[in-house]
Amino acid sequence: MKNFIRIALGLAMIAAGIGHLTFVRDTFQVQVPDWVPFSKDFVVIASGIVEISFGLAMVFLAKKKEYVGLILAIFYVLIFPGNIHQYQQHLDGFGLNTDAKRLGRLFFQPVLIFFTLYSTEGWKLLKKNK
Repeated sequence: MKNFIRIALGLAMIAAGIGHLTFVRDTFQVQVPDWVPFSKDFVVIASGIVEISFGLAMVFLAKKKEYVGLILAIFYVLIFPGNIHQYQQHLDGFGLNTDAKRLGRLFFQPVLIFFTLYSTEGWKLLKKNK
């Protein structure tokens, strides 16, 4: 089950990354907060490349899955301000066209982090370092 979740998350990351670079590039720019010191398009392109890389790593680097999972979980934490920005500014994107939907998405991010750490056992690295 953990391998299935890990691979599914990896494939989802690859798909999201491809979306960043192609057909939903403009939509992803909605999530980039105005305080980010780079152009929104650059951030979307760069994060798309990172997401494809993480997706490939989740699928193919099974022997390093704990490290990949922990780093991906950190990435999810780092991009969370974009979700907050979308909610606070009442910005539509990805079918999130109401505040209730945008708020619901905020609660999805911790679940995504949990499944990433669970499926890769990346949480063991946190425990090991204590």
